[in-house]
Amino acid sequence: MNKTILATGLAFGLLAVVLGAFGAHGLKKVIGPEEINTFETGVKYQMYHALFLMLLSMLPNLSNGTKNTVFYLVLVGLILFSGSIYFLATNALTAFDFKKIGFVTPIGGTLLIAGWGVLLYSVLTKK
Repeated sequence: MNKTILATGLAFGLLAVVLGAFGAHGLKKVIGPEEINTFETGVKYQMYHALFLMLLSMLPNLSNGTKNTVFYLVLVGLILFSGSIYFLATNALTAFDFKKIGFVTPIGGTLLIAGWGVLLYSVLTKK
């Protein structure tokens, strides 16, 4: 078990629950339904990848190098993907126009896909 990966997954899971509750209760009065839906997408992907990191930390037949590669791809990908979605969904509440940095969302998504791909490749090529 990799304690850092597990703790990161648990922290992302905890934060997903907090942000989900905030979106469901705090944001509904200040942003529209479409923005709430967008915010919830960020929460869902964050929770999926929190669970993914928890599982990754416990995979016994995976090298530490592969685990670390997948971990950093998912860590950065999740921060860029879900983080940018949170800012874009709440854009109307700030003076800064987060649409200017909306290009990081697909970069984050690509890193998440790469993390899954590296893990899949490692599993398929393991003897």
